[in-house]
Amino acid sequence: MTSDRFVLVGGTIHDPTHGRDGTVGDLWVDAGRIVAAPADGARWRRIDAAGLVVMPGGVDLHSHVAGPKVAAGRRIAPAPAHGPAAVPTIHATGALYAALGYTTVFDAAIATGAAALAHRELAEMPVLDRGIYLLAADDTAVLTAVERDDAAATERLLREAIATGGGWGVKVANPGGPVFWKHGRRGDHHDLDTTLPGSTLSPRRLLERLARAVQTIGLPHPLHVHTANLGLPGNWRTLLETMRTLDGLPAHLAHVQFHSYSGGDLDEGSFGSAVAALVEWFDTHPGITLDVGQVLFGATVAMTGDSAAAEHLAHATGMPWMSHDQHLSGGCGVLPIRYKETSLVHAWQWAIGLEWFLTVRDPWRLALSTDHPNGASFTAYPLLMRLLGDAAFRREALGRIHPRVRSRSALAGIDREYSLQELCIVTRAAPARIAGLPHKGHLGVGADADITLYRPQADLEAMFAMPAKVFKAGRLVAEDGHLRDPTPGAALVAG
Repeated sequence: MTSDRFVLVGGTIHDPTHGRDGTVGDLWVDAGRIVAAPADGARWRRIDAAGLVVMPGGVDLHSHVAGPKVAAGRRIAPAPAHGPAAVPTIHATGALYAALGYTTVFDAAIATGAAALAHRELAEMPVLDRGIYLLAADDTAVLTAVERDDAAATERLLREAIATGGGWGVKVANPGGPVFWKHGRRGDHHDLDTTLPGSTLSPRRLLERLARAVQTIGLPHPLHVHTANLGLPGNWRTLLETMRTLDGLPAHLAHVQFHSYSGGDLDEGSFGSAVAALVEWFDTHPGITLDVGQVLFGATVAMTGDSAAAEHLAHATGMPWMSHDQHLSGGCGVLPIRYKETSLVHAWQWAIGLEWFLTVRDPWRLALSTDHPNGASFTAYPLLMRLLGDAAFRREALGRIHPRVRSRSALAGIDREYSLQELCIVTRAAPARIAGLPHKGHLGVGADADITLYRPQADLEAMFAMPAKVFKAGRLVAEDGHLRDPTPGAALVAG
């Protein structure tokens, strides 16, 4: 269906960017953009939206959907008992995202040497506009320039990486971790001041200098940070030190749920949540944003540019794993995983993610994610939205998990429920703003006509799982769960 002039009439509009919180009104669309109401709209096609909830198209700023590690994940993923695969094909990925009302996605970790391959794959994804963050911090030349504190060379190399690789932003996955790992040391188990093998550079200085360089060269999205010690007991201290290191610099913290654990290496009983101390710091230092990386129960695939973390997880779970892309400057690890309600560690991971969502004061600094597919598939987003917006449903779920987590997690005392407006913020308005997409995440004049229409329901999971209509750049692309127009979206490339 081609884009044309039309007006959505009488919808209940949620557009947090412009302060519209459930106001009834019309949206005028021309040539793929939202426009001001014309003086004479008599010849415009009218689409009845009365009684429907109208939101911008969803924006996922942290996912893993393409490239060599995702291909490896497809090979190692367990066969689904029902529903979509944990790591869908690129065609199914676009169709499934669109059917949920999402119109933009970023792959959060592509090695610079694999960028061309990732773009070729993404070009075949239906509907969604897409971008990639490049793992330029793994490149030897970048590390050398940063170690010399040569700001000009660092900035030049990052510009070249973005231009050559068609990137949107720069990602650092476990700062310096690949260097530790390739020298036979535990790359996932070091503090920010331990210097890299054969180098005077510390992870702390690497983070500082990369964040400053990304800011100087003017990329739309700040440095995207997966900090050290992912998944390890006691790693909350590393996340806190990372936030302190980046204080005063624009930065985005990835999948913070996996970095918020109390406890010690040898004492499983001390494993738990340190979210309260982290949120206290985060709430009072507004320069940093984050996505959560929520764990939801069921089978999925872990995949990360942090090979050492994958190796540690494989040893802890006894699952087979793949270490991939070692011919590149970095690498990745991939393995299947099943999160269980009865597991103490998995139950804590579930609770810790929800604690982040429900205790951060400002939803504009937070983006909804499961770190697809690491915490769960993106197809579980409607379930997560219900957990956030329905306290009774959340309490029922809390009652099923490991009893030690039920008794110790702060969740039991949290009654907060996300409103539809807040759900719109964390799935659309905030991720678009954080990613640096001024034409997305809102429904104001000049915005891309990426629009999702939902039928209001008390069951938020059912509501958000099945939009009535989804428009991408003014085209009807999905309706009642069915793909109507598979035309690929645009590549988002910085500069």
